[in-house]
Amino acid sequence: MKKFLYAILFLFMDFSLGIFAQRDVSVVEGVNNSLDANSKFIKRKVAIGRFSNETQYGKGVFYDKENDPMGKQALDILSTKLASSGKFILLERNDMASLYQESQDSGTDLSQIGADYMIIGSITEFGRKNTGRQGVFTNTNVQTVEASVAIRLVDAHTGLIIYADEGKGMAEITSKTTLGVGGKAGFDATLSDKAISEAIGQLVENIINKCTDKPWVTYILSYDSDGTIIAGGASQGLSAGDVFSLETKGKTVVNPQTGVKIELPGKQIGTVTVLSTGGDTPESEYSIVSVDGATIDSNKLNNYYIKEIKK
Repeated sequence: MKKFLYAILFLFMDFSLGIFAQRDVSVVEGVNNSLDANSKFIKRKVAIGRFSNETQYGKGVFYDKENDPMGKQALDILSTKLASSGKFILLERNDMASLYQESQDSGTDLSQIGADYMIIGSITEFGRKNTGRQGVFTNTNVQTVEASVAIRLVDAHTGLIIYADEGKGMAEITSKTTLGVGGKAGFDATLSDKAISEAIGQLVENIINKCTDKPWVTYILSYDSDGTIIAGGASQGLSAGDVFSLETKGKTVVNPQTGVKIELPGKQIGTVTVLSTGGDTPESEYSIVSVDGATIDSNKLNNYYIKEIKK
């Protein structure tokens, strides 16, 4: 009799632990890229061109490609992760997709978008499944969501893809009932967030490294008797006293095997020193600089660029 009571008590304890849905979710948190307070870092301007849903999930008769909820969901997650790194200024441009396509068709760069890099993303796979296991006293049900996200990182100055990869993520929730009673998990919409977040999280660190490994580059906006003005300002980290290299653009050649244009390294002809910064928004910010060691041809400003001096 006592053994029977112990068995009943054990089953009751198992039931009490199974009342609430148990979650087993793997989520990659935002990359911790806190900046050294004593280091000088120039934030890169990044524009997320588009994030499309290439799967058939959620595409009904009245599906609107321009307002796809999953695409917007992925874009918001990526934006949040990049912003939390503290290394980027994110730009929003409604015409980004058309500008990118135009640059691909004409072979021109993307300097008109006002960003250093552009990200093109898509959800390539997405699916849900329910699995379960029935025991003598306990039934278990598992909801699983799997997602795959593809990313392309484009250098806006050259129009070339400098990084492309795909990440996969999974999230699941488990519910258990004992003796027909217990927690029963219904449809959980947050699982899609978690699966997409994990897939994107696998790519974020590489995106950050690719964007920050190369020296920051900007261009001359104006050069005349009133002074020299370059693009970029305080929100990116520029301040009075900063010194940058003044270089001429390198020769552009075409690889005969691929047809891809390659810009050869430029030549340093002098330096510029920031005197002051101005502008109201990241898109309109500028810096007034002095030019040392070189004379600039005001009719050929596109032949010059300002480059960060890596230490």
